[in-house]
Amino acid sequence: MDKFDQPRVAINRVYTRQGDAGDTSLAGGQRVPKDSRRIEAYGTVDELNAFVGLVRESTAGEPAVAWLGGILLRVQHELFNLGSILATLPQDVHPRQARITEADIVRLEAEMDQANEGLPALRSFVLPGGSRLNAELHICRTVCRRAERIVTALAREEPVPAEAVKYLNRLSDAFFVWSRWASHQSGVPETLWEPNRAASGSPPGGGTLSE
Repeated sequence: MDKFDQPRVAINRVYTRQGDAGDTSLAGGQRVPKDSRRIEAYGTVDELNAFVGLVRESTAGEPAVAWLGGILLRVQHELFNLGSILATLPQDVHPRQARITEADIVRLEAEMDQANEGLPALRSFVLPGGSRLNAELHICRTVCRRAERIVTALAREEPVPAEAVKYLNRLSDAFFVWSRWASHQSGVPETLWEPNRAASGSPPGGGTLSE
């Protein structure tokens, strides 16, 4: 038996004109401003899901990182589950409504540990880049951190399941580990932060722009 109920939606027409005044409906039907903290929270989770979809496409057809593509698909489902619970006030949550559970967090931790095996220890911070996949995973990491900050702020104002913040915290860590793993699997060297590579940290170099 499935743990959660299947979605009960029928999207026949995308536009309804009901949000033209700047408000929208929560899952329980309550109308709230579109810039409210709760809307910002699950809207940022939705933004993150879109970026995860982009990264998943970048892993397609790449045998070296195929393992990650399967994980990212599951993460997209989990992010929708998270959005479902964030879009619902506590009094409207159903017993079998999709949500984040401790099992999702434990799974992420196990996958991080697996990916981290064999990676060299870091002696400095890592700059995003080296490959498109690495950069995209770092974008996911930073958007995930922003979602975590917003959900944390929401939790100070309204009840939010503790698993929501905990999951986003683990997921952002996972994106960092996966970015390193992807580069390692693809044979792409990591770019480490070197403070003295800044303009103020080294003497002017030679060479001039050609005209």
